[in-house]
Amino acid sequence: MNKRIFLSSLIGLLSAGAALAQPAGDAPIRIIVPLGSGTPSDSASRIVANGLSELLKRPVIVDNKPGAEGRIAVQELLKSKPDGTTLMLGGVSPVAINMALMKNPGYDSRRDFTAIGGIYRAFQVYMVNSALPVNTMSEFIAYAKRNPGKLSAAHYSALTKIQVTALNNVAEIDTLLVPYKTTSSTYTDLASGVVNFSIADYSTAMSLVSTGKVKPLAITLPERSPLSPNLPTSAETLKGFSFPAWSGLIGPAHMAPETVAKLNAAL
Repeated sequence: MNKRIFLSSLIGLLSAGAALAQPAGDAPIRIIVPLGSGTPSDSASRIVANGLSELLKRPVIVDNKPGAEGRIAVQELLKSKPDGTTLMLGGVSPVAINMALMKNPGYDSRRDFTAIGGIYRAFQVYMVNSALPVNTMSEFIAYAKRNPGKLSAAHYSALTKIQVTALNNVAEIDTLLVPYKTTSSTYTDLASGVVNFSIADYSTAMSLVSTGKVKPLAITLPERSPLSPNLPTSAETLKGFSFPAWSGLIGPAHMAPETVAKLNAAL
């Protein structure tokens, strides 16, 4: 096949795909969020939804589908048509970590998603209930070593689960992993002392700290943040130990390139 015939065939295929996958008129666009309301993912999605709605001149709604470490949201996305009307906030947990940790998550990020664009990078804070007699990450590790299996660590996503598990492994401590479905119930139980340790995004963590019921230990970035320069990083206690997070906008596989380009430009 010569180059001209090959290019003609390729253009034909792309045109056929575009005809099948154009945005459906003025139908609303739905952004599925794999975490509950009030989370950074939810807040960022609503900011994006408002902006996209204004630029694209069509309704854009946020649909929270928390649970199962993002797999509920992913399955909802995979059932949708690749016409640009159903999208998802794809964070590090469902897009990357599930693929690394689960034998069969029910999807393959490399095959089943269309990448549209990045939204934000974020960091989190390691926290303990204020009743725990520790104030730093090193003190927490030392206390956990003196009390193996007695401290509970709450997690609510694939990212927070791997953060707690990795901390146990790297610091050589034994905390009890307690799974939660939503962030709100996680933080309620942390503040009330039902669980001893957890992780939250920076803004949520600082709100909890202001109540006096929670103490921050360290942040997940490799370097200190200008937002709280006095708050140390986990890497200062455990060399190289950091977990920055990210999220982007994704769609189902086989979206038309022009649809992706239009959404990307608006994003």
